Amino acid sequence: MELARLWVLLALVTVAWGQYGDYGYPYQQYHDYSDDGWVNLNRQGFSYQCPHGQVVVAVRSIFNKKEGSDRQWNYACMPTPQNLGEPTECWWEEINRAGMEWYQTCSNNGLVAGFQSRYFESVLDREWQFYCCRYSKRCPYSCWLTTEYPGHYGEEMDMISYNYDYYMRGATTTFSAVERDRQWKFIMCRMTDYDCEFANV
Repeated sequence: MELARLWVLLALVTVAWGQYGDYGYPYQQYHDYSDDGWVNLNRQGFSYQCPHGQVVVAVRSIFNKKEGSDRQWNYACMPTPQNLGEPTECWWEEINRAGMEWYQTCSNNGLVAGFQSRYFESVLDREWQFYCCRYSKRCPYSCWLTTEYPGHYGEEMDMISYNYDYYMRGATTTFSAVERDRQWKFIMCRMTDYDCEFANV
């Protein structure tokens, strides 16, 4: 039932996003975001990248205490609007260590286009890296943090960006040494329609 509701919501976002004709969004196609599309098994590392010219717009995860207090992950991507242009460069950010709280945005005004993670049995947690892409010399503004995902440690996580002109730039996470789980707040920003001279906002 939850999966069906998610697909309906994602389809509605797609239609609503596509109604902004001057942006030229080709949002009828998006990357897999289904139950059987997990990018990892518990306790396994993974590397996930959106197709070229797309960014992450949804994150889904389920927690399994019996399997090393680990999570399986799934992502959805959508193309950026034509007025943002093509990515001019992409890279992997620095590693965020397991067992620690952290805050990170893509450097060089980049947008999140993927995730990479490795599981550590010794701390029952993962290290994380963002795959980031820069679009010309566009700069972020009007940034904000989402609510916590999941709402409570150990719960299922479903984050979908409903704002057509906001993009994921990073995240801040807290780690519970008792629950051996993380809560995430994603950093969402708008991007300028013009090039700016700031290398890292």
